[in-house]
Amino acid sequence: MVLGMPGLAAPPGIEIVLGEALPESGAPEPGKLNQPMGAGFDAAGAMYIVELDGGRVHKLDAAGAFSTIAGARGEGYEGDGGPAENATFDGLHNIAVTPAGDCYISDAWNHCVRKIDGKTGIISTIAGTGEAGFSGDGGAAREATFNYVMCVSLNPANDKLYVADLKNLRIRVIDLKTGRVDTVAGNGKKGVPEDGAKAASSPLVDPRAVAVDAKDNVYILERGGHALRVVTPDGLIRTVAGTGERGMGQGPALKSALGSPKHLCLDARGRVIIADDQNARICVYDPEAKTLTPILGAGADTPEARLDRPHGVTVEGGWLYVSDSWNHRILRMPWE
Repeated sequence: MVLGMPGLAAPPGIEIVLGEALPESGAPEPGKLNQPMGAGFDAAGAMYIVELDGGRVHKLDAAGAFSTIAGARGEGYEGDGGPAENATFDGLHNIAVTPAGDCYISDAWNHCVRKIDGKTGIISTIAGTGEAGFSGDGGAAREATFNYVMCVSLNPANDKLYVADLKNLRIRVIDLKTGRVDTVAGNGKKGVPEDGAKAASSPLVDPRAVAVDAKDNVYILERGGHALRVVTPDGLIRTVAGTGERGMGQGPALKSALGSPKHLCLDARGRVIIADDQNARICVYDPEAKTLTPILGAGADTPEARLDRPHGVTVEGGWLYVSDSWNHRILRMPWE
């Protein structure tokens, strides 16, 4: 599936899956990547990629065939009810993919969540009205309002979609069976939550990304808060990594500074992988050891892997995939 450009070097063990090698290589040619922000996989091994600046959704199937499946017509909010290839978006930031190939997309500046049906290719809005606001908890997500949908993430059962509702300072969850939306964390006020407080009535600094593990622990990454927090199944929140101040550290997680982290994912062992944007690195938070360790980019044993504003991280099939956004490429490294 690797479509790295001929002649482009990568550090040992690291592969360029798609895109350019270095930022100075210039703007991507037609069909290549333009600020990839996130990726997800279906059960057949196909990878789906969203771009911020490019505004497109791409598919790379398991045989290596690359295609653009949505967003090629430019910026906007059009196409619902028809083929995804005719759809337009505004501010694609993340994608979550089911085994069947249903794609849930955070259409940030349209303040909504879009869905591309894996069987029919039809696109629809499943959450949000297209207008910024905060309303709808306890009711239908399609009638609710959001404000900057920055991240969407499926739970392991693929029946709930977690949403980072950035400017509402909340994490919300959509029941995909009923369509109901509720708030998991955040009360709409800006601040650092107290450890052990009820998540839904606590402030948040700026919830940029969210992911949930097999035990229903909901991890929240705060870019301006320079921290990783967790909401446990009893609904309580606490900070588990980061000092709250921008910096670059490693070791004991609560003493290790982060630099405007932007995205996260979980592996099969429950470890949290973090795209530490301004530090140009990827880190891992180990909830058992309570440590933060750089694994790619600055401070890691891969100095040649010069990342530029890494955003999306995804674990699939024994590999960790990284959307190296401002280098316009997707990398991968072995992961167990």
